[in-house]
Amino acid sequence: MTRRVVVTGMAGLCPLGTTWPEVRSHLRDGISGVSRDDALGRIAGMKTRLVAVVPPFTPPETVPEDRLAHMSRLSLMSVVATEEALRGAGLLGHELLGSGRCGISFGSTSGSPPSMGRCARAVSTETDLGGTEVADFYHAASHATAASLALAFEVRGRVIPTNSACTSGSQGIGMAYESIRDGLQDAMIAGGAEELFPVCTAVFDILYATSSRNEEPTRQPRPFDKDRDGLVVGEGAATLILEDLGSARRRGAPILAELRGYATNCDGVHMVAPQEETMYEVMANAAANAGVTPDEIAYVCAHGTATELGDIAESLATARFFGRPVPFSSLKSYMGHTLGACGALEAWCAIHFLNEGWLAPTLNLTEVDPRCGHLDYLREVRPLSGTTIMSNNFAFGGVNTSLILERWTGT
Repeated sequence: MTRRVVVTGMAGLCPLGTTWPEVRSHLRDGISGVSRDDALGRIAGMKTRLVAVVPPFTPPETVPEDRLAHMSRLSLMSVVATEEALRGAGLLGHELLGSGRCGISFGSTSGSPPSMGRCARAVSTETDLGGTEVADFYHAASHATAASLALAFEVRGRVIPTNSACTSGSQGIGMAYESIRDGLQDAMIAGGAEELFPVCTAVFDILYATSSRNEEPTRQPRPFDKDRDGLVVGEGAATLILEDLGSARRRGAPILAELRGYATNCDGVHMVAPQEETMYEVMANAAANAGVTPDEIAYVCAHGTATELGDIAESLATARFFGRPVPFSSLKSYMGHTLGACGALEAWCAIHFLNEGWLAPTLNLTEVDPRCGHLDYLREVRPLSGTTIMSNNFAFGGVNTSLILERWTGT
């Protein structure tokens, strides 16, 4: 017998703010989190100067200082989001965390990029480990974010590090969902994070995928717009606390939403050429897993990076699956592409949309690219008419994910 999975706590920090009220205000008022960083100009050949940076945040209160002192910015953002999510779920310091029945499924594109750079430089350029901190090698590990959460909150269940580029956060949530649904864990700390660093931007810049309209930072990116010229790289972190419904009810925990379904697949064709067919299939599989029809889904939180191939393939696949102009928008238009964090941040926002009954439009969308699918592209704040949302993400290597979230009605 499969178990129902609910969200009992959540929190995030992103370029729009470090609390939901701040993020909500930016989304409702159409305020971008993108800015210009001329330091990128010191890198020969770098075309973009645009970034999306998380504002200053306060280190978590409950984690011992000696543990925080050795954490990268990537891990710190993850711990900040997780502490607040656990507090909201009533699990901060709870015996469930150390029982072995609570685990972690949390992703990032890689380990901390600055630490990776220092390690690589020491070994390959300076050929001298003398000045290298041991902590850099810990931070550079691909599973450092998930492991840091386990250490910070003394979690003794399964740890699943998801490192699938732009689907790291959504796969983190999806694999946590499966762990609870199948009875392997009673609760999971799930989500994703990303730390901004020039190498992250350089990857996309080399591919000619970044926006180079550096004089208009808040007008970029422009997902689905006919005049878009690429994405903006950002950073952030978001955590959802997922729990078996029975466990949540026994604890008297707040229930914020139900995670109805999840699917993931792979194109198996090309590293950076997204495929409409498998995007369509992942949506169909997620809906089938959730037991919902396309007509029951009221809104799609799009991946929407503002790249030509991605926007066109995603929108065509979405239009094909729904067979109607479903409401559709991209939150990356406000906060940039936060890579390993985006799936978790977008799920966090989507749950707030469900509970508050409104939807954010795509910022900077003036004229839809005629090659994109026939959808209801949101261009202004609108009431949400329905109880179910689909959130989609697509990554390098053709990794695709789809989550189905539903407003909790108490039944």
